Amino acid sequence: MNSIVNYKDRGNFGKNNYRGNTTGKILLDLHKIYKFNEISDYMSGSFTTKDVANHLKISSNCYDLNVGFDLIDNNIQERNEFIFWHPPYWDIIKYSGNVYGNQILKNDLSHIKDYYEFVKKLNFCLTKQFNTLEKGGRIAILMADVKKNKKLYSMLLDINKLGTTEQIIIKQQNNCMSDDKIYSNNNFIRIAHEYILILRKDNPLIIPFSITKTDFFDIRDSLKITWKDLVANVLENLNKKAYLNEIYNKIEGHKKCNSNKNWKEKIRQTLQENKIFYKIDRGLWGLK
Repeated sequence: MNSIVNYKDRGNFGKNNYRGNTTGKILLDLHKIYKFNEISDYMSGSFTTKDVANHLKISSNCYDLNVGFDLIDNNIQERNEFIFWHPPYWDIIKYSGNVYGNQILKNDLSHIKDYYEFVKKLNFCLTKQFNTLEKGGRIAILMADVKKNKKLYSMLLDINKLGTTEQIIIKQQNNCMSDDKIYSNNNFIRIAHEYILILRKDNPLIIPFSITKTDFFDIRDSLKITWKDLVANVLENLNKKAYLNEIYNKIEGHKKCNSNKNWKEKIRQTLQENKIFYKIDRGLWGLK
């Protein structure tokens, strides 16, 4: 097995008409590597994992919200050797009330509108499953990126990494509904892959982890930014043209100017010495 996989034929595992159903062949390959004797899946969808386990003649514990198991509210009864987890890719496919059933279920992650709330619930589910792993146990998480409004939302980047990160596998996507969609322009990169993240539990009590923190900072409060870059960004914020007083007002009171008592003189010097700036009129400067 290589770190990049492609399965053009899904095989006869699960229901191919169940939207988002993955191929069972990835589980066959994972079994060859990790040789687990039992597998659990708490978001089974069309129960691909159960079909693969039956094919391999190993034990399985497979559940889903569509048959009444709620990973948010229900307890996990098993002590696990290997978990396969294929959560929804945010709201790309809405499951309850659409793929199955006539009503939206309370803890269906695919109906969460806010991405960061989705990630919060995703991490809750991850921790809950990881806690059930035995020493040396693994969870394999199949997930993807979502592109909306010129922004990439990456489940792989944003999900917590618990235990030992053992492997990332790139899986090529096939037979997506978006493959046949015609867009008005092609100035974007189509997403054509998924990820399988393998996390391993090496210590029952002490769990290393890494998390992604999302925040923002104001570059005017950075002491490391150069005056050239600061003034350029201020001018860009002012539509690439501004009087000196406008530039001063944008920077005054921030940490960068507090670090230099002659900051106004420094701004004028910066404008005069850097070729990315040009003088339009007296006291009026532009950014090329």
